[in-house]
Amino acid sequence: MPIIDRVREVLPLKYRELAKFLVVGGTAWIVDTGLFTIMTHTILVDKPITAKIISILVSTVLSYVLNREWSFSTRGGRERHHEAMLFFLVNGLALGLNLIPLAMSRYWFGFNLAHHTQFVVSVADFISANIIGTLVGMAFRYWAYRRWVFPEDFSDEGENSSNDNGPRRMAD
Repeated sequence: MPIIDRVREVLPLKYRELAKFLVVGGTAWIVDTGLFTIMTHTILVDKPITAKIISILVSTVLSYVLNREWSFSTRGGRERHHEAMLFFLVNGLALGLNLIPLAMSRYWFGFNLAHHTQFVVSVADFISANIIGTLVGMAFRYWAYRRWVFPEDFSDEGENSSNDNGPRRMAD
């Protein structure tokens, strides 16, 4: 039996959405962390904040597509352009939350090349940007996606609204 089928058997229906969100988040995290690491060790050595902004933007586009089409595919009622605008607004706020630990590490605590070795700076950047910042941003995103971006269907009398996207499909 494939692992996906086994998880579906064991995991209660109400937690499947969270599990999908975490898989999408993990995928986006790998893209974000990989790009950030490559850029801070090559073309943006002295610009970690810029590197993090770029890596988050790329992973956010991937995250939107995967969350829309898989994690939250049974939710909705909004037109796609409205939903996408809310998604990127929420992610803009989450980007700010994600950058706070990295900025604090670099500029408040002084983990930079003027005071520490490249190895120490790399470890501090990884922990602050890719672990602490990601956890803060992830908690905010999950709450905000469910609340505003992909809410339960809010159309009249509980029926699916007919918008320019067609009906939502069930994903499981």
